[in-house]
Amino acid sequence: MEATLTVPQSDEVGRRIAETAQREGSRLRSFIRRRVADEADAEDILQEVFFELAETYRLLKPVEKVGAWLFRVARNRIIDRSRKRRLEEETQPRSADSESAETSWEDLLPSPDVGPEAAYARRILLEELGDALDELPSEQREVFVAHELEGRSFRELAAETGLSVNTLLSRKHYAVLHLRERLQDIYEEFVK
Repeated sequence: MEATLTVPQSDEVGRRIAETAQREGSRLRSFIRRRVADEADAEDILQEVFFELAETYRLLKPVEKVGAWLFRVARNRIIDRSRKRRLEEETQPRSADSESAETSWEDLLPSPDVGPEAAYARRILLEELGDALDELPSEQREVFVAHELEGRSFRELAAETGLSVNTLLSRKHYAVLHLRERLQDIYEEFVK
């Protein structure tokens, strides 16, 4: 049966935290290592979990079932770190190497150098794109243009606007859905 820790005096708190760390440390470390590939990240998470335990006692909050609490906190820290890393990857500015490997929206348009038909098709597609962008609500249009046409990162836009990255991602998502639907017919006409 797992013990419930009440809030004792500060010397007693330090002793109990040390005992808990000794008793649960190796199991908790193994639990984290199975879920986190990088050893340094795993150690950071382990330290964060025990720091949170110390903070909880400092704030005079009793913890029932300390072992279960530690594993729940560890799981939450692993999820938080994973989300943060994924968000950082999504919001990183594109480097010159990654841009050349990815297809830009301009690569999808016919080259005006190929001939008059290609130049005409390009002009029509750009006009349709401009009209479709004008139909978007201004906040969706601004995010789409800044990210896709100007190549700015979501992190940069969030810092500039004070909006969360998730809000910006959502606005761009809705813009893309509208543009796909709006430009589908013209795309099919030129693909035939």
